[in-house]
Amino acid sequence: MADLADLYPGYASRWISTSVGRIFARTGGEGPPLLLLHGYPQTHVMYHRVAPALGRRFTLVIPDLPGYGWSDMAEADAAHAPYTKRAMAAVMIEVMEALGFVRFRLAGHDRGGRVAYRLALDHPGRVEKLALLDILPTYDYWQRMDHAYGLKMYHWLFLAQPAPLPERLIAADPAYYVEHTLASWTKAHSLAAFDPRALAHYRAALSDPGRIHVVCEDYRAGAHTDLDHDAADRAAGARIACPVLLLWGAGGLAPTGDAPLDVWRRWASDVRGVPIDSGHFLAEENPDATTSALANFFAP
Repeated sequence: MADLADLYPGYASRWISTSVGRIFARTGGEGPPLLLLHGYPQTHVMYHRVAPALGRRFTLVIPDLPGYGWSDMAEADAAHAPYTKRAMAAVMIEVMEALGFVRFRLAGHDRGGRVAYRLALDHPGRVEKLALLDILPTYDYWQRMDHAYGLKMYHWLFLAQPAPLPERLIAADPAYYVEHTLASWTKAHSLAAFDPRALAHYRAALSDPGRIHVVCEDYRAGAHTDLDHDAADRAAGARIACPVLLLWGAGGLAPTGDAPLDVWRRWASDVRGVPIDSGHFLAEENPDATTSALANFFAP
């Protein structure tokens, strides 16, 4: 993947040793630390349009989640760790500690948002402020998995099927699968919002059979262990302690019969948020509005 474009000029490239192997991250900017976690079917590259402005106010840490992008791929156990959100959250703490950051601001999109809210629940002393981009809690999605949700969120059901069914089907034409997924979740239902150089990163990452398997393990964890963790927290009345910002695409995946703010106020005490004029990929479809909302929320 050496021929892929550098979308973070001036940022350092780091390989950080953790308990599940090396995590790849780009770091740059100045100010208080802000950890940015990507979603599916993407990599750390998804923040390339918001990083320049955010980097003028924050020290950005932008990793590939375990097994994604250029991070090492560890073998999953029967509970799908290290691709459970609890396990990924613990690895992200290892990454931040290795860089000298014990407490930090945190934003996550899609799967990265699930890692982010799990980190805030499990390690409340670590997170100063939390921003979640276009997600509802895993527990709430599964509780809503009816006819309409099954059609809209079919990938949750497909990718969670036992190996090797989804792996083999995706591997038959991975570029088509990635492009279809990306386009279908945008407001315009096209690839026009994506920088062609970023698309090359996404295609390359998910053309690797090992990384296709990682993605499926991530979603298997979501259907089983992650759901169990959320259900236990819901039953215990656990709540996110830090301030929470919700950003959701007006044409994204998060809107439901309940407003996203109403859903998240059952999980956190201090919640605010606004819709962004976009589909699911806020940081690439509408980077200006996304940057402004994040910068204002995370400001010291």
